[in-house]
Amino acid sequence: MSRTEWTDAEKAQLREDAIDLIIPHFASNAELSKGPKVFVRGEGCFVWDLDGNRYFDSFATLLTTVCGHVRPEVTQAVREQMELLEFFPNYVDAFTVPLIELARKLKQLMPGDLGVSFFVNSGSEANETALKMARQYHLERGEPHRFKFIARRDSYHATTLGAGAVTGLRWFREYFEPLMPGALFVNAARRRDVPEGMSEADYTAHLLAEIEKLIGDEGAQTIAGFIMDPLPGSNTGYPLPPEGYLQGVRELCDRHGILLIFDEVQTGFGHTGKWFFCEHEGVTPDIMTVGKGFTGGFIPLAATVTTPRVAEVFRRGPGTELRSGSTYGGHTVACAATLANIGIIESENLVENARLQGEYLKSRMDQMREQHPIVGTASGIGLLWALQLDVDPKLGVGTWIRDWCYSHEMILRNNGDILVLAPSLVLTRDEADFMLDHMEEAIVAAQEHYGVG
Repeated sequence: MSRTEWTDAEKAQLREDAIDLIIPHFASNAELSKGPKVFVRGEGCFVWDLDGNRYFDSFATLLTTVCGHVRPEVTQAVREQMELLEFFPNYVDAFTVPLIELARKLKQLMPGDLGVSFFVNSGSEANETALKMARQYHLERGEPHRFKFIARRDSYHATTLGAGAVTGLRWFREYFEPLMPGALFVNAARRRDVPEGMSEADYTAHLLAEIEKLIGDEGAQTIAGFIMDPLPGSNTGYPLPPEGYLQGVRELCDRHGILLIFDEVQTGFGHTGKWFFCEHEGVTPDIMTVGKGFTGGFIPLAATVTTPRVAEVFRRGPGTELRSGSTYGGHTVACAATLANIGIIESENLVENARLQGEYLKSRMDQMREQHPIVGTASGIGLLWALQLDVDPKLGVGTWIRDWCYSHEMILRNNGDILVLAPSLVLTRDEADFMLDHMEEAIVAAQEHYGVG
């Protein structure tokens, strides 16, 4: 359906049916009470709503549209594949050419010896599969009692009951407990949280000692894996880990036979100025999950990628196969779209653009911190950044700023008083200035509204 104009009666009916017939993901009844937002068109970093209003999307459509909206290269790849073979499942012993080509591409891009892929439909499924993969890996090696997983407080991994169990944010868990047993939590590891009077090295040592104590208390022989987002996501404002932390976790996992799982669903495919955040730290996990920007938002697809060492245990003969799957995992057209999306990232040098634009974003946000009293800390890397407001949380300043931005043609993500910037990797300097100017104007307006500064 290619319409972009509707009568007033048609608009009213669309909005009514949106409310009556659909339960939105992570719905907010408070926001829905103001009326639904209905979007109809996109181009580059911008989207248009039902009334023809244009908005700059500073959150890249939930971190997906890394190459911007409506790329003819992807449209052509999808059309050509649909005219050839729209779908055949990756089931039992069946493969398609786009699936194989995408697996080859992932092997080329992945750090270390990661390169054996299991394709699914979403990041949640990818993390769910990673847990299943780790459990069965130990079972096949004669250690079926390894069923527990270490995870970190304040980290998000999934909405499923299994991987939701290792999500360390209570809001996502509380309505669905009891969840999968065996989830063990340690503290978040954030450079910005180094206690006053403690060195960063000592803070890292303290965090690693906490993990080692947990392993000792629980028994290493009961722990299957350690799942973490090496750079935590937008819920906590992209806090960088303290120096040496990821390397220390890698060493602990190796020493105790625990599989290390990195969730790079949000951070992978160029967002941080490298293909994957873990490359900044020189640490490779045993399993990595990817999604979101992986496909550019064009068609759902995600993957759980592991090493030949792990994959080998599922190929030892009948009965050892990984017992997981879904009908549409590795969808033929989705693979073709993803290959085209990755091709754009490479041909337009978007990973390097993320690095360069990220340096500019950092410099501008550092200026905001100096000039505006309600701006606290800034954290992030590449094109993943967040400002933490130094305000009374009860005031709702972050939400006020978000709403101001929306009324001035910009979609801004906020998590309480954390303001998030995660635009598409095609961001230009002019667009960066548009985004940052709007954020700063909103901050100034908020200071005036709340009588601070």
